[in-house]
Amino acid sequence: MQQFHRSGRARFMARESGQASVELAFTVVLLLVLMCGAIDFGRALNDLQTMADLTRQGSNVASRGTTLPEAAAAVISGESGLDLANHGVVIITSVTNNSSVFTISGQASQGLLAQSSKLGTGVGTNVTNTLPAAAESSLQNGQTIFVTEIFYAFTPLTPIGTLTNNAINLPSTLYNSAYF
Repeated sequence: MQQFHRSGRARFMARESGQASVELAFTVVLLLVLMCGAIDFGRALNDLQTMADLTRQGSNVASRGTTLPEAAAAVISGESGLDLANHGVVIITSVTNNSSVFTISGQASQGLLAQSSKLGTGVGTNVTNTLPAAAESSLQNGQTIFVTEIFYAFTPLTPIGTLTNNAINLPSTLYNSAYF
């Protein structure tokens, strides 16, 4: 009787080991997908934070009297970790209040990514997109505000991140802007 009990237990353990292997395979795949998604999502958040810092710096440099092309070149050449010269574009626009009509008084762009400013293009044209309410209300007649926009082509780092990019809904082009 004892011998029969041992052989039954051995058969039971053999069935359990196969089930454990299948569960392990499903769990490893799921954890790998989640880990790679977290890595790429974290990189996207880090890139957005870096872009926020760069847009503030670009608008700040432009507002201190530097020409717009020089300010855009300073943002591109900064030590940011982003390759904006090849995978992005920096657009710095000066907007002047002319009797509550906001017009573009200057614009400079640097980088290889083909994007246009969300404010509009062309010196002397009216701003096509609205400025933030705080900027519109504080900008008096004849004053100028400097807007720095950065577009960056984000590519996932991990191969699984590339496959799950649609599931996570990470945009392929990241955007940030700052007003000074």
